[in-house]
This record gives sequence, C-alpha cells and structure tokens, in this order.
Amino acid sequence: MTPLQRYIAEEIATDHADGLIGRREALRRLGMLGVGATAAVALLAACSRGGDHANSSSTASTSSAPPGVSGAVATTAVTFSGPGGRPLQAAWAAAAQPRGGVLVIHENKGLTDHIRSVTGRFAGAGYSALAVDLLSELGGTAAFTDPAAATAELGKIAPQQFIGDLQAGIAELERRVPGKKVGATGFCFGGGLVWLLLSAGTPELAAATPFYGPFPENGELSGSKAAVLGIYAAKDERVIASRPTAEAALERAGLTHEIYVASNADHAFFNDTGPRYNPAAAAEAWHRVLDWYGTYLG
Repeated sequence: MTPLQRYIAEEIATDHADGLIGRREALRRLGMLGVGATAAVALLAACSRGGDHANSSSTASTSSAPPGVSGAVATTAVTFSGPGGRPLQAAWAAAAQPRGGVLVIHENKGLTDHIRSVTGRFAGAGYSALAVDLLSELGGTAAFTDPAAATAELGKIAPQQFIGDLQAGIAELERRVPGKKVGATGFCFGGGLVWLLLSAGTPELAAATPFYGPFPENGELSGSKAAVLGIYAAKDERVIASRPTAEAALERAGLTHEIYVASNADHAFFNDTGPRYNPAAAAEAWHRVLDWYGTYLG
C-alpha cells in the first residue's frame, strides 16, 4: 500500500471511529481501495477511539455562511494540456483585477461543488484560481456516480502523476494570469499534495497554504522557494502528528513559514458541506490565508 493509499484508508477508518459512516460502508470503501478483509477489520479496530468520541468532532452549527461566499465568482469548466498532451479538466474562476493566482487542490472525493466554490471565493477575493480534476484521465470526477469509487481511484494514481498534473495546472495559471505570482491551497488529501509539490521543488510557487495535509515520508523542501502557512486542527490527531516533521523540513530549507492550529476543530473543518465543518475555525483560517497571500502573492 502506498503512503497515499494508507492515508485514505486511515481516513475511512477514522470516519467510522467518529460515527460518520457505518462498519459495513467502511469495509466496502476499504475493499474498493484494495485493503483485504482481515487488514480492514484490524485497521478499524486500531483507529477506534471509543464511543465517547464518536460524533463529537463537529460541535459548531453548520448554518453559518462559509467564509468568502459573498462576492464569490462563478467557475467555468476548462480543459488544457497536461503532461504528454493529456487533456486535463479543471474549474476556473477569474478575478476582475487579479493580484495573483491560486491553484486549488481538491480532497479525496475529487473536484466537487465545494472545491468549485472555494475556487470562486479566491477569485472574489482578488486571486484568479484554478482547480485541476485529478481524475481527468478517467473521465473526471463527474464520471463517478459513487464517490467512494472516485476516492479509490485517486488512491491508485502514482504520486508522480499528481505532481505532473498539478505542475501543468501551475503553468496554465501562469498563462492565464501573466506576470503574477502563484500560490497553492489544498485540503486533506489535497493538503498532502501541496506538501508533495513543495517537496518536488516547484520553484514557480511563491506561497502555499496546505490545510491539514500529511507531510510526505522523507519529504525535503530544499528545492522550494514558497512561503508556507501550514494549517492544522487541534483535534486532528492523525495529521497533526506529522506537524513536527513538516516544521523541521521548513526550518532546514530556510523557508518563510507559519503554523496555525485551529483550536476545538477537527480534520476537514473548512469544508462547509461536511460533518466536521467549524464556522469559526473556517473563518479564521480563511482570513489568515488571504493575509498570507496578500503578503506573498501581492
């Protein structure tokens, strides 16, 4: 099992431990990911946090408006050439007077309406944004009627393909917003891909804001030039465990960086369509991201 597959498998097991999905559904999703029955049962047991924790990860009301929705720009579907001429699908939102560009990297569910919304929010805040569909080679996220199948397929894609597709997205952003600096924001699985992009060098990135993404094994950031704002959640024990490794790599590389840990928030707290959405933490994180990009993108 690759590190990305293991991350997705642990996320499924954590969702089960938190009472967000039932045991049968968790086993189904793990099976689609290629986890054998015995290993799946063991993983669910290992990730169990006990009944007191189940369903407790989101205590805030989900009725609050997501940050940045007012003034958001509608996205349009675009296609551009990726590595080897492969067509890549994406959502594009153009700022009226762009201060910079932002590559938005989706969660392990693919290019969803939530990610399109975030892309539009960036444009509304002055940053033209592009969200690449990392399932483009398989027809795009819309080709999957079962979200679990989309997640399973993402788990099978080689990390180098993700890097190539995302770097092509950065090049497309630079073409669409000429002369402007570019940043990258990713969530969960996508947050991990931001770290992966930084580890791959990607000197075109001037700034990055990974949301609760796992730091890659043996990741080094010496080839990067980005100013990094790492965002974590205090209750997200699984991902925040990699924070010290990420900070050490940032220090070794001499990169400008800052870490924000949202108190009383759990994994995926920014996703206003999910069960762990925390409006206060999301609003504070959004404010910090825009401040960061205002400083390091323009």
